[in-house]
Amino acid sequence: MSSTTHPPVTLTIAGSEATGGAGAQADLKTFQELGTYGITALTCIVSFDPKDNWNHRFVPVDPQVIADQLEAIQTAYDLGTVKIGMLGTPATIDTVAKALQSQDWTNIVLDPVLICKGQEPGAALDTDQALKAQILPLATLVTPNHFESMSLAGMDAIESVEDLKEAARRIHEASGAVVLAKGGVRLEGEDAVDVFYDGETMEVLRAPKVGDVAVSGAGCTLAAAITAELAKGASPLEAARTAKAFVTEGIRNRVSSNTPFDALWQGGAARGPAL
Repeated sequence: MSSTTHPPVTLTIAGSEATGGAGAQADLKTFQELGTYGITALTCIVSFDPKDNWNHRFVPVDPQVIADQLEAIQTAYDLGTVKIGMLGTPATIDTVAKALQSQDWTNIVLDPVLICKGQEPGAALDTDQALKAQILPLATLVTPNHFESMSLAGMDAIESVEDLKEAARRIHEASGAVVLAKGGVRLEGEDAVDVFYDGETMEVLRAPKVGDVAVSGAGCTLAAAITAELAKGASPLEAARTAKAFVTEGIRNRVSSNTPFDALWQGGAARGPAL
């Protein structure tokens, strides 16, 4: 088959989230909706525990199994674009870093999951430090949420759009990556605000808030949508704008379940604004 006859191939290296709202499931659905051929290497299995207030149960995939998945994927496809989601352990991070360094990439989109819920605090800290040391320097675009922006920028608080701009500047200076710092519903005001910064262009992306509670899968889907758009040839700023609109409609058409949280529906963008 000619290389011009198939859609762009997009890889996500991420965890499985059993209820389908986030993680690799969200990424693959996003890739499909946006017209790319999605594949995944699973790093961990996450399942919420309905007997324990829906807290996370976290099981890492053996590093050799992760390496085997990536070997097969990287041999099968000439990849240029990858999204990094939850990695979860220093051993996983080491394995993924080696796979990333084994080839050249056009786009490495990092959704920097710094707190791996379900882990002991010490293990989570080790994971955070390994991610910052081994994966962040490889990223071409990074999408930290409110907490992650504070951590990566070394700030005690982010309470305004100006604070979020400062965080984006600091993260770019430290990593060299394009930054989309997500304010989401956590900043005051009627709009969900994200800040884009690539070292030259600083742009505030706004969309009216849809409710005031975070929706499962919003962060994963945003990064996955950026990944898909980059693979299709969009600029980082164009990709960020498209992704924010995609996520806004996904939140508007969110899916309820017996969990205490709703999940974003990646098919919501095709459906359009809910009536």
